[in-house]
Amino acid sequence: MSDQASYPDERAGLAQRLAQRVRSKVASGVTHLTTGSGPTLDYSSPPGDPGLFGPESICWKIHADFTSMMTGGISALLLQALHPLALAGVWDHSSFRTDILGRLRRTATFIAGTTYGNRRDALGLIERVKQIHLGVTGIAPDGRPYRASDPALLTWVHVAEVSSFLTAHLHYVNPALPMAEQDQYFAETAHIAEMLGAANIPRSRAEIDAYLLAMRPELETGTRTREVVRILMDARPPSASLRPAGALMLNAGVDLLPPWAQEMLGFDTLAGVRRAIVRPGVKLVAPVIRWALTNGVSKRARRRVAAARR
Repeated sequence: MSDQASYPDERAGLAQRLAQRVRSKVASGVTHLTTGSGPTLDYSSPPGDPGLFGPESICWKIHADFTSMMTGGISALLLQALHPLALAGVWDHSSFRTDILGRLRRTATFIAGTTYGNRRDALGLIERVKQIHLGVTGIAPDGRPYRASDPALLTWVHVAEVSSFLTAHLHYVNPALPMAEQDQYFAETAHIAEMLGAANIPRSRAEIDAYLLAMRPELETGTRTREVVRILMDARPPSASLRPAGALMLNAGVDLLPPWAQEMLGFDTLAGVRRAIVRPGVKLVAPVIRWALTNGVSKRARRRVAAARR
């Protein structure tokens, strides 16, 4: 009887070890996609430091979900590529041809660090990016000069990002997010854009929509745009096990684009088919990723803030 009674415990132990192995593998893959050669950030200290926003902010809520942020980040890169001056800076000064995932990692680090990092680390990231921007200058193919520190260009990059992140959140996390909280999200994140040097930043849902409509005459698709899109859509995750999820994320990023942007980029012909596949697919994958990320940056930041209240 004692031997038979031990079988359930053994099976439970085996299942627990297997689950931990799967969790570790998924978490490792996600970490590889979101960390690179940039600064090492300490999300766990100092105790009580709320960073630039704090746990009661809307951006802490929206930026906490890895899946929606990754799909939103892909969508933002595609949207940004429609601006000829933003694209010129990437084309001339970025390693996107050989390290497109590195660009995603750097964006992820900046968003995570300015949202959840302690105040010193967040301000350090902003200053670091400002210094990098000073060296990103040149002449676009149409003869116009560009500089990454241009306030108007910074606003475009910012709006492409935050509008994409919120769209992803509404699709995959909380479709019922109240309009007041959507407005608050844009108002909060505008502070980061302002510290980077952006100007005339939209700070509400209505202002974001009006801005994107006003920008459409300035956007275009050319040979460079198509090359960036090709490189991004052909990007391969670091391991074969992540390739199905990677392809799903890339296509989900396309699906998040406004219909007019999908048309400009040539994605509109299969939009219905893509939507029918990726939306259910992402909703199946997302819980697995959430389960695996037991010690994500948002959780570490919450523990950091709560430590001073004990």
